[in-house]
Amino acid sequence: MLELVAQGPEVAQRWRHQIVPGRDLMLGRGNDSDLPVPWDPCVSRHHLRLRATERSLRIFRTADARNPVFVGGNPVSEAELTPGGLFVIGSTAFYLLAVSSDSGSDQPAVEEVAFQPQQLRKVRYQDPENRIEVLTHLPEVIAGARNEEELFHRLVSLLLRGVVHAEAVAVVTMTDEEIPRTLHWERRRETDGAPAISRRLAKEALRTKRHSILHRWEAGAGDSSQTLAEGFDWAFCTPVPGLLDLPSGLYIAGRMGKTFVPGTTLTSHAELDADVKFTELVAEIISAVWRARRLERQKAGLRQFFAPPVLSALGDSLDTTLLEPRECDITVMFCDLRGFSQRMEHHADDLIGLLERVSRALGVMTQQILQYGGVTGDFQGDATLGFWGWPFASTDAPVQAARAALGIRAAFSRAAANKNHPLSDFAMGIGLAHGRAVAGKIGTSEQVKVTVFGPVVNLASRLEGMTKRLRVPIVMDAATAAIVRDRMPTAEGRARLLARVLPYGMESPANVHELVPPVADVPELTDERLADFEQGVKDFIAGDWEGAYRALLGMPASDRAQDFLLQQITSHGRVAPPEWDGVIRLPGK
Repeated sequence: MLELVAQGPEVAQRWRHQIVPGRDLMLGRGNDSDLPVPWDPCVSRHHLRLRATERSLRIFRTADARNPVFVGGNPVSEAELTPGGLFVIGSTAFYLLAVSSDSGSDQPAVEEVAFQPQQLRKVRYQDPENRIEVLTHLPEVIAGARNEEELFHRLVSLLLRGVVHAEAVAVVTMTDEEIPRTLHWERRRETDGAPAISRRLAKEALRTKRHSILHRWEAGAGDSSQTLAEGFDWAFCTPVPGLLDLPSGLYIAGRMGKTFVPGTTLTSHAELDADVKFTELVAEIISAVWRARRLERQKAGLRQFFAPPVLSALGDSLDTTLLEPRECDITVMFCDLRGFSQRMEHHADDLIGLLERVSRALGVMTQQILQYGGVTGDFQGDATLGFWGWPFASTDAPVQAARAALGIRAAFSRAAANKNHPLSDFAMGIGLAHGRAVAGKIGTSEQVKVTVFGPVVNLASRLEGMTKRLRVPIVMDAATAAIVRDRMPTAEGRARLLARVLPYGMESPANVHELVPPVADVPELTDERLADFEQGVKDFIAGDWEGAYRALLGMPASDRAQDFLLQQITSHGRVAPPEWDGVIRLPGK
Protein backbone atom coordinates (compact mmCIF):
# COMPACT_ATOMS: atom_id res chain seq x y z
CA MET A 1 0.00 0.00 0.00
CA LEU A 2 1.20 3.55 -0.76
CA GLU A 3 1.25 6.47 1.63
CA LEU A 4 1.74 10.15 0.85
CA VAL A 5 3.37 12.35 3.50
CA ALA A 6 3.17 16.16 3.34
CA GLN A 7 5.65 18.27 5.31
CA GLY A 8 5.50 22.05 5.43
CA PRO A 9 8.10 24.45 6.87
CA GLU A 10 6.68 24.08 10.40
CA VAL A 11 6.73 20.81 12.34
CA ALA A 12 2.96 20.86 12.85
CA GLN A 13 2.32 21.47 9.14
CA ARG A 14 2.19 17.85 8.08
CA TRP A 15 -0.12 14.97 7.37
CA ARG A 16 0.03 11.37 6.17
CA HIS A 17 -2.62 9.72 3.98
CA GLN A 18 -2.90 6.24 2.56
CA ILE A 19 -3.47 6.25 -1.19
CA VAL A 20 -6.02 3.77 -2.47
CA PRO A 21 -5.24 2.38 -5.95
CA GLY A 22 -7.73 3.21 -8.69
CA ARG A 23 -9.21 6.23 -6.93
CA ASP A 24 -8.60 9.81 -8.12
CA LEU A 25 -7.77 12.34 -5.40
CA MET A 26 -7.53 16.12 -5.46
CA LEU A 27 -4.72 17.93 -3.63
CA GLY A 28 -5.06 21.63 -2.89
CA ARG A 29 -5.64 24.39 -0.35
CA GLY A 30 -9.42 24.14 -0.52
CA ASN A 31 -11.33 22.43 2.26
CA ASP A 32 -13.17 20.45 -0.40
CA SER A 33 -9.89 18.85 -1.50
CA ASP A 34 -9.28 15.20 -0.64
CA LEU A 35 -5.75 16.12 0.48
CA PRO A 36 -5.89 19.69 1.86
CA VAL A 37 -2.70 21.73 2.30
CA PRO A 38 -4.08 24.86 4.03
CA TRP A 39 -0.74 26.20 5.30
CA ASP A 40 1.01 26.83 1.95
CA PRO A 41 -0.10 29.92 -0.05
CA CYS A 42 1.70 28.55 -3.13
CA VAL A 43 -0.73 25.65 -3.31
CA SER A 44 -3.84 26.49 -5.35
CA ARG A 45 -7.34 25.54 -4.29
CA HIS A 46 -7.25 22.56 -6.67
CA HIS A 47 -3.59 22.07 -7.58
CA LEU A 48 -2.98 18.40 -8.37
CA ARG A 49 -4.97 15.37 -9.41
CA LEU A 50 -3.49 12.11 -8.15
CA ARG A 51 -4.11 8.57 -9.37
CA ALA A 52 -2.42 5.56 -7.78
CA THR A 53 -1.70 2.02 -8.88
CA GLU A 54 -0.45 -0.72 -6.60
CA ARG A 55 3.17 0.40 -7.07
CA SER A 56 3.23 3.99 -8.30
CA LEU A 57 1.50 7.36 -8.15
CA ARG A 58 0.77 9.56 -11.13
CA ILE A 59 0.31 13.30 -10.55
CA PHE A 60 -1.37 15.76 -12.95
CA ARG A 61 -1.14 19.54 -12.50
CA THR A 62 -4.57 21.12 -12.99
CA ALA A 63 -5.30 24.09 -15.23
CA ASP A 64 -6.15 26.13 -12.12
CA ALA A 65 -2.73 25.63 -10.51
CA ARG A 66 -0.81 28.93 -10.39
CA ASN A 67 2.56 27.63 -9.20
CA PRO A 68 4.78 24.86 -10.59
CA VAL A 69 5.22 21.33 -9.26
CA PHE A 70 8.85 20.23 -8.96
CA VAL A 71 10.06 16.66 -9.35
CA GLY A 72 13.81 16.11 -9.21
CA GLY A 73 14.30 19.89 -9.27
CA ASN A 74 12.41 20.33 -12.55
CA PRO A 75 8.91 21.80 -13.04
CA VAL A 76 6.48 19.22 -14.44
CA SER A 77 2.87 19.10 -15.57
CA GLU A 78 2.60 15.40 -14.87
CA ALA A 79 4.84 12.70 -13.49
CA GLU A 80 4.92 9.16 -12.17
CA LEU A 81 6.45 8.52 -8.75
CA THR A 82 7.53 5.26 -7.14
CA PRO A 83 8.07 4.72 -3.38
CA GLY A 84 10.91 6.91 -2.16
CA GLY A 85 10.09 9.64 -4.68
CA LEU A 86 8.95 13.14 -3.84
CA PHE A 87 7.55 16.32 -5.34
CA VAL A 88 7.53 19.89 -4.07
CA ILE A 89 5.01 22.73 -4.28
CA GLY A 90 6.06 26.03 -2.72
CA SER A 91 7.61 25.28 0.67
CA THR A 92 5.88 21.90 1.10
CA ALA A 93 7.45 18.57 0.22
CA PHE A 94 5.39 15.46 -0.52
CA TYR A 95 6.98 12.02 0.00
CA LEU A 96 5.65 8.80 -1.47
CA LEU A 97 6.22 5.80 0.80
CA ALA A 98 5.46 2.11 0.59
CA VAL A 99 3.60 0.73 3.61
CA SER A 100 3.50 -3.01 4.07
CA SER A 101 0.01 -4.38 4.74
CA ASP A 102 1.75 -7.04 6.85
CA SER A 103 3.08 -4.88 9.67
CA GLY A 104 4.71 -7.70 11.56
CA SER A 105 7.95 -9.66 11.60
CA ASP A 106 8.59 -12.91 13.41
CA GLN A 107 12.35 -12.38 13.69
CA PRO A 108 13.44 -14.10 16.95
CA ALA A 109 15.27 -11.91 19.43
CA VAL A 110 18.73 -12.71 20.72
CA GLU A 111 17.69 -11.25 24.09
CA GLU A 112 14.35 -10.37 25.65
CA VAL A 113 14.05 -8.13 28.68
CA ALA A 114 10.74 -7.86 30.52
CA PHE A 115 10.63 -4.73 32.69
CA GLN A 116 8.88 -4.96 36.05
CA PRO A 117 7.91 -1.74 37.87
CA GLN A 118 10.29 -2.38 40.76
CA GLN A 119 13.13 -2.91 38.28
CA LEU A 120 12.51 0.39 36.49
CA ARG A 121 12.45 2.32 39.77
CA LYS A 122 16.17 1.65 40.10
CA VAL A 123 16.94 3.01 36.63
CA ARG A 124 18.21 6.59 36.49
CA TYR A 125 16.90 8.92 33.82
CA GLN A 126 19.35 10.03 31.14
CA ASP A 127 19.14 13.49 29.55
CA PRO A 128 16.79 14.85 32.29
CA GLU A 129 16.52 18.40 30.93
CA ASN A 130 15.22 17.20 27.56
CA ARG A 131 12.88 14.70 29.24
CA ILE A 132 11.37 17.40 31.46
CA GLU A 133 10.94 19.71 28.48
CA VAL A 134 9.08 16.98 26.61
CA LEU A 135 6.87 16.17 29.60
CA THR A 136 5.85 19.81 29.96
CA HIS A 137 4.31 19.59 26.48
CA LEU A 138 2.43 16.36 27.22
CA PRO A 139 -0.72 18.02 28.69
CA GLU A 140 -0.89 20.24 25.61
CA VAL A 141 -0.56 17.19 23.35
CA ILE A 142 -3.49 15.47 25.04
CA ALA A 143 -5.73 18.52 25.48
CA GLY A 144 -5.18 19.73 21.92
CA ALA A 145 -6.03 16.39 20.29
CA ARG A 146 -9.52 16.51 18.82
CA ASN A 147 -9.57 12.77 18.12
CA GLU A 148 -7.48 9.62 18.43
CA GLU A 149 -5.74 10.12 15.08
CA GLU A 150 -4.54 13.57 16.09
CA LEU A 151 -3.44 12.28 19.50
CA PHE A 152 -1.33 9.57 17.86
CA HIS A 153 0.28 12.09 15.52
CA ARG A 154 1.16 14.47 18.35
CA LEU A 155 2.32 11.71 20.68
CA VAL A 156 4.65 10.05 18.17
CA SER A 157 6.28 13.39 17.32
CA LEU A 158 6.78 14.15 20.99
CA LEU A 159 8.33 10.76 21.73
CA LEU A 160 10.86 11.18 18.92
CA ARG A 161 12.00 14.31 20.74
CA GLY A 162 12.05 12.62 24.13
CA VAL A 163 13.73 9.33 23.11
CA VAL A 164 16.76 10.71 21.30
CA HIS A 165 18.13 7.23 20.55
CA ALA A 166 15.03 6.13 18.62
CA GLU A 167 15.02 5.92 14.84
CA ALA A 168 11.30 5.08 14.64
CA VAL A 169 8.28 5.50 16.91
CA ALA A 170 4.82 4.05 16.29
CA VAL A 171 1.46 3.62 17.98
CA VAL A 172 0.43 0.00 17.50
CA THR A 173 -2.50 -2.21 18.40
CA MET A 174 -3.03 -5.98 18.34
CA THR A 175 -5.93 -7.19 16.25
CA ASP A 176 -8.09 -10.14 17.24
CA GLU A 177 -6.05 -12.17 14.75
CA GLU A 178 -2.90 -11.47 16.81
CA ILE A 179 -1.44 -9.25 14.09
CA PRO A 180 0.08 -5.89 15.09
CA ARG A 181 -1.42 -2.95 13.23
CA THR A 182 0.37 0.39 13.00
CA LEU A 183 -1.97 3.29 13.70
CA HIS A 184 0.61 6.05 13.25
CA TRP A 185 4.38 6.17 12.85
CA GLU A 186 7.28 8.52 12.31
CA ARG A 187 10.95 8.06 11.50
CA ARG A 188 13.96 10.31 11.59
CA ARG A 189 13.91 9.97 7.80
CA GLU A 190 10.40 9.64 6.41
CA THR A 191 11.74 8.23 3.14
CA ASP A 192 12.83 5.06 4.95
CA GLY A 193 9.18 4.05 5.04
CA ALA A 194 7.02 2.55 7.75
CA PRO A 195 8.90 0.41 10.29
CA ALA A 196 8.06 -3.29 10.36
CA ILE A 197 6.66 -4.27 13.76
CA SER A 198 7.89 -7.44 15.46
CA ARG A 199 4.86 -9.66 15.99
CA ARG A 200 6.58 -11.52 18.79
CA LEU A 201 7.48 -8.33 20.63
CA ALA A 202 4.07 -6.66 20.22
CA LYS A 203 2.21 -9.79 21.30
CA GLU A 204 4.44 -10.32 24.35
CA ALA A 205 4.05 -6.71 25.49
CA LEU A 206 0.41 -6.07 24.65
CA ARG A 207 -1.27 -9.47 24.98
CA THR A 208 0.82 -11.84 27.09
CA LYS A 209 2.72 -9.90 29.76
CA ARG A 210 1.12 -6.46 29.43
CA HIS A 211 4.16 -4.49 30.44
CA SER A 212 7.22 -3.14 28.64
CA ILE A 213 9.25 -5.72 26.71
CA LEU A 214 12.61 -5.03 25.06
CA HIS A 215 14.04 -7.19 22.26
CA ARG A 216 17.65 -7.00 21.16
CA TRP A 217 18.93 -8.46 17.91
CA GLU A 218 22.52 -8.97 16.84
CA ALA A 219 23.70 -6.16 14.62
CA GLY A 220 26.54 -8.04 12.96
CA ALA A 221 27.35 -6.30 9.72
CA GLY A 222 26.20 -8.28 6.76
CA ASP A 223 24.55 -10.91 8.94
CA SER A 224 20.95 -10.20 8.05
CA SER A 225 19.80 -13.52 9.47
CA GLN A 226 19.98 -12.09 12.98
CA THR A 227 18.66 -8.60 12.33
CA LEU A 228 15.37 -7.16 11.24
CA ALA A 229 15.11 -6.15 7.62
CA GLU A 230 15.02 -2.56 8.84
CA GLY A 231 18.53 -2.83 10.25
CA PHE A 232 17.23 -2.14 13.77
CA ASP A 233 19.05 -4.06 16.46
CA TRP A 234 16.69 -3.18 19.31
CA ALA A 235 13.03 -2.36 19.85
CA PHE A 236 10.72 -2.15 22.82
CA CYS A 237 6.96 -1.99 23.19
CA THR A 238 5.15 -0.31 26.11
CA PRO A 239 1.40 -0.84 26.65
CA VAL A 240 -0.92 2.14 27.07
CA PRO A 241 -4.00 0.74 28.91
CA GLY A 242 -7.31 2.30 27.90
CA LEU A 243 -5.96 4.02 24.79
CA LEU A 244 -8.21 1.89 22.57
CA ASP A 245 -10.61 -1.01 23.00
CA LEU A 246 -7.94 -3.39 21.65
CA PRO A 247 -4.56 -3.79 23.40
CA SER A 248 -2.44 -0.86 22.24
CA GLY A 249 0.91 0.69 23.00
CA LEU A 250 4.04 2.53 21.93
CA TYR A 251 6.63 0.80 19.75
CA ILE A 252 10.13 2.31 19.63
CA ALA A 253 13.08 0.97 17.62
CA GLY A 254 16.65 1.93 16.76
CA ARG A 255 20.30 0.88 16.51
CA MET A 256 23.18 0.86 18.95
CA GLY A 257 25.94 3.36 18.20
CA LYS A 258 23.63 5.64 16.22
CA THR A 259 23.73 9.40 16.85
CA PHE A 260 20.86 11.77 16.07
CA VAL A 261 21.55 14.49 18.65
CA PRO A 262 25.20 15.42 19.30
CA GLY A 263 26.47 13.90 22.52
CA THR A 264 23.66 11.30 22.78
CA THR A 265 25.13 8.27 21.02
CA LEU A 266 23.54 5.07 22.33
CA THR A 267 26.46 2.95 23.60
CA SER A 268 25.12 1.09 26.64
CA HIS A 269 22.08 -0.94 27.60
CA ALA A 270 21.65 1.25 30.69
CA GLU A 271 20.78 4.19 28.44
CA LEU A 272 18.24 2.03 26.66
CA ASP A 273 16.69 1.04 29.99
CA ALA A 274 16.31 4.75 30.78
CA ASP A 275 14.46 5.20 27.47
CA VAL A 276 12.06 2.43 28.50
CA LYS A 277 11.49 4.06 31.89
CA PHE A 278 10.74 7.43 30.27
CA THR A 279 8.35 5.83 27.77
CA GLU A 280 6.54 4.04 30.61
CA LEU A 281 6.07 7.39 32.37
CA VAL A 282 4.62 8.91 29.20
CA ALA A 283 2.37 5.86 28.75
CA GLU A 284 1.07 6.11 32.33
CA ILE A 285 0.22 9.79 31.91
CA ILE A 286 -1.41 9.26 28.53
CA SER A 287 -3.40 6.29 29.84
CA ALA A 288 -4.70 8.11 32.92
CA VAL A 289 -5.62 11.36 31.17
CA TRP A 290 -7.04 9.78 28.00
CA ARG A 291 -9.18 7.33 29.94
CA ALA A 292 -10.47 10.19 32.09
CA ARG A 293 -11.22 12.20 28.96
CA ARG A 294 -13.09 9.29 27.34
CA LEU A 295 -15.04 8.77 30.55
CA GLU A 296 -15.96 12.45 30.65
CA ARG A 297 -17.15 12.29 27.03
CA GLN A 298 -19.26 9.24 27.84
CA LYS A 299 -20.74 10.96 30.88
CA ALA A 300 -21.40 14.09 28.84
CA GLY A 301 -23.40 11.94 26.41
CA LEU A 302 -25.40 10.45 29.29
CA ARG A 303 -26.14 13.81 30.94
CA GLN A 304 -28.82 14.55 28.36
CA PHE A 305 -30.71 11.47 29.57
CA PHE A 306 -29.94 11.11 33.28
CA ALA A 307 -30.10 13.32 36.33
CA PRO A 308 -26.85 13.69 38.37
CA PRO A 309 -27.87 11.08 41.01
CA VAL A 310 -28.20 8.41 38.30
CA LEU A 311 -24.79 9.28 36.87
CA SER A 312 -23.32 9.07 40.35
CA ALA A 313 -24.80 5.61 40.78
CA LEU A 314 -23.18 4.47 37.54
CA GLY A 315 -19.80 5.33 39.08
CA ASP A 316 -16.52 6.18 37.41
CA SER A 317 -16.50 2.81 35.67
CA LEU A 318 -19.95 3.53 34.15
CA ASP A 319 -21.32 0.19 35.31
CA THR A 320 -24.24 -0.05 32.92
CA THR A 321 -25.63 -3.23 34.54
CA LEU A 322 -27.78 -0.76 36.47
CA LEU A 323 -29.41 0.12 33.14
CA GLU A 324 -30.55 -3.41 32.29
CA PRO A 325 -34.31 -3.50 31.58
CA ARG A 326 -36.59 -4.57 34.42
CA GLU A 327 -40.22 -4.23 35.45
CA CYS A 328 -40.99 -1.53 38.00
CA ASP A 329 -43.50 1.15 39.02
CA ILE A 330 -43.04 4.05 36.61
CA THR A 331 -44.52 7.52 36.22
CA VAL A 332 -44.48 8.54 32.56
CA MET A 333 -44.68 12.04 31.12
CA PHE A 334 -45.55 12.64 27.50
CA CYS A 335 -45.07 16.29 26.51
CA ASP A 336 -46.01 17.53 23.05
CA LEU A 337 -45.90 20.86 21.22
CA ARG A 338 -49.28 21.83 19.87
CA GLY A 339 -49.88 22.93 16.29
CA PHE A 340 -46.41 21.85 15.17
CA SER A 341 -47.60 20.43 11.84
CA GLN A 342 -49.26 23.72 10.90
CA ARG A 343 -46.09 25.64 11.75
CA MET A 344 -44.13 23.26 9.51
CA GLU A 345 -46.34 24.33 6.60
CA HIS A 346 -46.18 28.05 7.44
CA HIS A 347 -42.38 28.02 7.89
CA ALA A 348 -41.50 25.79 4.94
CA ASP A 349 -39.07 28.47 3.72
CA ASP A 350 -37.15 28.49 7.03
CA LEU A 351 -37.11 24.95 8.34
CA ILE A 352 -33.71 25.43 10.00
CA GLY A 353 -35.05 28.37 11.99
CA LEU A 354 -38.11 26.36 12.99
CA LEU A 355 -35.91 23.42 14.00
CA GLU A 356 -33.84 25.69 16.24
CA ARG A 357 -36.98 26.93 17.98
CA VAL A 358 -38.35 23.39 18.39
CA SER A 359 -34.99 22.27 19.80
CA ARG A 360 -35.16 25.10 22.29
CA ALA A 361 -38.69 24.05 23.29
CA LEU A 362 -37.58 20.44 23.74
CA GLY A 363 -34.69 21.77 25.82
CA VAL A 364 -37.16 23.39 28.21
CA MET A 365 -38.90 20.04 28.66
CA THR A 366 -35.65 18.12 29.11
CA GLN A 367 -34.28 20.61 31.62
CA GLN A 368 -37.31 20.23 33.88
CA ILE A 369 -37.32 16.43 33.58
CA LEU A 370 -33.67 16.20 34.63
CA GLN A 371 -34.02 18.87 37.32
CA TYR A 372 -36.61 16.74 39.09
CA GLY A 373 -34.71 13.48 38.81
CA GLY A 374 -36.39 12.02 35.74
CA VAL A 375 -34.95 10.23 32.71
CA THR A 376 -35.42 11.50 29.16
CA GLY A 377 -36.43 8.41 27.26
CA ASP A 378 -37.08 9.54 23.72
CA PHE A 379 -37.68 12.45 21.35
CA GLN A 380 -40.38 12.00 18.74
CA GLY A 381 -40.28 14.99 16.44
CA ASP A 382 -41.85 17.70 18.58
CA ALA A 383 -42.51 15.54 21.67
CA THR A 384 -40.49 14.41 24.67
CA LEU A 385 -40.89 11.26 26.75
CA GLY A 386 -39.73 11.38 30.37
CA PHE A 387 -40.14 8.90 33.20
CA TRP A 388 -39.51 8.46 36.94
CA GLY A 389 -39.07 5.40 39.16
CA TRP A 390 -36.09 3.89 37.30
CA PRO A 391 -33.25 3.07 37.72
CA PHE A 392 -34.11 3.80 41.37
CA ALA A 393 -37.51 2.97 42.83
CA SER A 394 -39.22 6.00 44.36
CA THR A 395 -42.56 6.46 46.08
CA ASP A 396 -42.36 10.16 45.16
CA ALA A 397 -41.98 9.53 41.42
CA PRO A 398 -45.48 10.91 40.58
CA VAL A 399 -44.83 14.03 42.70
CA GLN A 400 -41.49 14.67 40.99
CA ALA A 401 -43.12 14.18 37.60
CA ALA A 402 -45.86 16.64 38.59
CA ARG A 403 -43.26 19.21 39.62
CA ALA A 404 -41.52 18.85 36.28
CA ALA A 405 -44.82 19.21 34.42
CA LEU A 406 -45.70 22.38 36.32
CA GLY A 407 -42.19 23.71 35.63
CA ILE A 408 -42.68 23.16 31.90
CA ARG A 409 -46.09 24.84 31.99
CA ALA A 410 -44.66 27.85 33.85
CA ALA A 411 -41.77 28.21 31.38
CA PHE A 412 -44.11 28.24 28.37
CA SER A 413 -46.46 30.67 30.15
CA ARG A 414 -43.58 33.09 30.73
CA ALA A 415 -42.56 32.79 27.07
CA ALA A 416 -46.15 33.46 25.92
CA ALA A 417 -46.24 36.66 27.99
CA ASN A 418 -43.27 38.05 26.05
CA LYS A 419 -44.08 38.53 22.36
CA ASN A 420 -40.39 38.81 21.49
CA HIS A 421 -39.56 35.43 23.02
CA PRO A 422 -38.75 32.75 20.39
CA LEU A 423 -41.22 30.38 22.09
CA SER A 424 -44.00 32.94 22.55
CA ASP A 425 -46.29 31.28 19.99
CA PHE A 426 -45.71 27.72 21.20
CA ALA A 427 -48.22 25.84 23.34
CA MET A 428 -47.84 22.44 24.89
CA GLY A 429 -49.84 19.56 26.33
CA ILE A 430 -48.67 17.07 28.97
CA GLY A 431 -49.99 13.65 29.91
CA LEU A 432 -48.96 11.93 33.19
CA ALA A 433 -49.64 8.28 33.98
CA HIS A 434 -48.42 5.92 36.70
CA GLY A 435 -48.19 2.11 36.56
CA ARG A 436 -46.09 -0.98 35.90
CA ALA A 437 -43.70 -0.89 32.95
CA VAL A 438 -40.37 -2.22 31.72
CA ALA A 439 -37.63 0.40 31.73
CA GLY A 440 -33.97 0.28 30.77
CA LYS A 441 -31.82 -0.37 27.73
CA ILE A 442 -34.35 -1.52 25.14
CA GLY A 443 -33.69 -2.25 21.46
CA THR A 444 -31.96 -4.69 19.14
CA SER A 445 -28.49 -6.20 19.13
CA GLU A 446 -27.41 -3.42 16.73
CA GLN A 447 -28.90 -0.42 18.52
CA VAL A 448 -30.27 0.27 21.97
CA LYS A 449 -31.68 3.28 23.77
CA VAL A 450 -32.79 3.94 27.30
CA THR A 451 -36.57 4.11 27.34
CA VAL A 452 -39.73 2.68 28.88
CA PHE A 453 -42.18 0.13 27.50
CA GLY A 454 -45.71 -0.80 28.56
CA PRO A 455 -49.39 0.23 28.54
CA VAL A 456 -48.66 3.15 30.88
CA VAL A 457 -46.66 4.80 28.08
CA ASN A 458 -49.59 4.54 25.70
CA LEU A 459 -51.88 5.91 28.39
CA ALA A 460 -49.64 8.94 28.99
CA SER A 461 -49.69 9.64 25.25
CA ARG A 462 -53.51 9.37 25.16
CA LEU A 463 -53.79 11.69 28.17
CA GLU A 464 -51.60 14.25 26.41
CA GLY A 465 -53.92 14.04 23.41
CA MET A 466 -56.92 14.71 25.70
CA THR A 467 -55.48 18.08 26.75
CA LYS A 468 -56.75 19.51 23.45
CA ARG A 469 -60.33 18.27 24.00
CA LEU A 470 -60.47 19.03 27.71
CA ARG A 471 -58.92 22.51 27.20
CA VAL A 472 -56.28 22.11 29.94
CA PRO A 473 -52.45 21.92 29.72
CA ILE A 474 -51.80 18.90 31.97
CA VAL A 475 -53.93 15.75 32.31
CA MET A 476 -53.22 12.93 34.81
CA ASP A 477 -54.58 9.46 35.31
CA ALA A 478 -56.28 8.51 38.60
CA ALA A 479 -53.18 6.78 40.05
CA THR A 480 -50.99 9.85 39.58
CA ALA A 481 -53.72 12.21 40.83
CA ALA A 482 -54.21 10.18 44.01
CA ILE A 483 -50.53 10.42 44.92
CA VAL A 484 -50.37 14.12 44.05
CA ARG A 485 -53.35 14.83 46.30
CA ASP A 486 -51.80 12.84 49.13
CA ARG A 487 -48.15 13.91 48.96
CA MET A 488 -47.82 17.16 47.04
CA PRO A 489 -48.23 20.35 49.10
CA THR A 490 -51.01 22.54 47.73
CA ALA A 491 -48.50 25.38 47.71
CA GLU A 492 -46.83 23.53 44.82
CA GLY A 493 -49.75 22.05 42.90
CA ARG A 494 -53.27 20.66 43.10
CA ALA A 495 -55.46 18.10 41.35
CA ARG A 496 -59.07 18.25 40.19
CA LEU A 497 -61.29 15.66 38.57
CA LEU A 498 -62.15 16.54 34.95
CA ALA A 499 -64.32 13.69 33.64
CA ARG A 500 -64.76 9.96 33.28
CA VAL A 501 -63.76 8.99 29.75
CA LEU A 502 -63.19 5.95 27.55
CA PRO A 503 -60.15 6.74 25.37
CA TYR A 504 -60.33 5.66 21.76
CA GLY A 505 -59.02 2.11 21.29
CA MET A 506 -59.22 1.21 25.01
CA GLU A 507 -61.68 -1.10 26.74
CA SER A 508 -61.91 0.35 30.26
CA PRO A 509 -63.07 3.86 31.17
CA ALA A 510 -60.98 5.96 33.53
CA ASN A 511 -61.27 9.11 35.60
CA VAL A 512 -58.94 11.83 34.32
CA HIS A 513 -57.67 14.76 36.36
CA GLU A 514 -55.99 18.09 35.77
CA LEU A 515 -52.76 19.12 37.48
CA VAL A 516 -53.43 22.70 38.55
CA PRO A 517 -50.79 25.24 39.67
CA PRO A 518 -51.01 26.66 43.21
CA VAL A 519 -53.31 29.58 44.05
CA ALA A 520 -50.32 31.92 44.02
CA ASP A 521 -49.94 31.31 40.27
CA VAL A 522 -53.66 31.17 39.32
CA PRO A 523 -55.48 33.24 41.98
CA GLU A 524 -58.80 32.94 40.14
CA LEU A 525 -58.81 29.18 40.80
CA THR A 526 -59.18 29.08 44.55
CA ASP A 527 -59.48 25.80 46.43
CA GLU A 528 -63.19 26.52 46.88
CA ARG A 529 -63.75 26.93 43.17
CA LEU A 530 -61.85 23.71 42.44
CA ALA A 531 -64.13 21.95 44.93
CA ASP A 532 -67.20 23.42 43.19
CA PHE A 533 -65.86 22.26 39.83
CA GLU A 534 -65.31 18.73 41.08
CA GLN A 535 -68.83 18.64 42.50
CA GLY A 536 -70.12 19.64 39.09
CA VAL A 537 -68.12 16.81 37.49
CA LYS A 538 -69.53 14.30 40.00
CA ASP A 539 -73.07 15.53 39.27
CA PHE A 540 -72.36 15.17 35.56
CA ILE A 541 -71.15 11.57 35.99
CA ALA A 542 -74.17 10.75 38.21
CA GLY A 543 -76.58 12.11 35.56
CA ASP A 544 -77.62 15.35 37.37
CA TRP A 545 -76.77 17.55 34.42
CA GLU A 546 -78.79 20.52 35.66
CA GLY A 547 -76.81 20.59 38.89
CA ALA A 548 -73.59 20.10 36.95
CA TYR A 549 -74.51 23.00 34.67
CA ARG A 550 -75.04 25.40 37.58
CA ALA A 551 -71.76 24.38 39.27
CA LEU A 552 -69.68 24.66 36.14
CA LEU A 553 -71.26 27.92 35.05
CA GLY A 554 -69.94 29.53 38.24
CA MET A 555 -66.31 29.03 37.21
CA PRO A 556 -64.31 32.06 36.03
CA ALA A 557 -64.36 32.68 32.26
CA SER A 558 -60.58 32.24 32.07
CA ASP A 559 -60.90 28.60 33.15
CA ARG A 560 -61.33 26.63 29.92
CA ALA A 561 -61.82 23.27 31.66
CA GLN A 562 -65.58 23.96 31.98
CA ASP A 563 -66.00 24.32 28.21
CA PHE A 564 -65.81 20.63 27.39
CA LEU A 565 -68.47 19.48 29.88
CA LEU A 566 -70.76 22.46 29.27
CA GLN A 567 -70.72 21.63 25.58
CA GLN A 568 -71.74 18.05 26.37
CA ILE A 569 -74.52 19.26 28.68
CA THR A 570 -75.98 21.98 26.45
CA SER A 571 -75.96 19.77 23.36
CA HIS A 572 -78.46 17.51 25.18
CA GLY A 573 -80.62 20.28 26.64
CA ARG A 574 -79.06 19.79 30.13
CA VAL A 575 -80.65 16.35 30.38
CA ALA A 576 -78.58 13.18 30.50
CA PRO A 577 -79.43 10.59 27.80
CA PRO A 578 -81.51 7.60 28.98
CA GLU A 579 -78.59 5.21 28.48
CA TRP A 580 -76.14 7.47 30.31
CA ASP A 581 -73.48 5.56 32.32
CA GLY A 582 -71.28 8.53 33.28
CA VAL A 583 -68.65 7.80 30.61
CA ILE A 584 -67.72 10.10 27.74
CA ARG A 585 -66.52 8.02 24.79
CA LEU A 586 -63.82 9.87 22.87
CA PRO A 587 -64.08 9.44 19.08
CA GLY A 588 -60.33 9.59 18.35
CA LYS A 589 -56.85 9.77 19.85
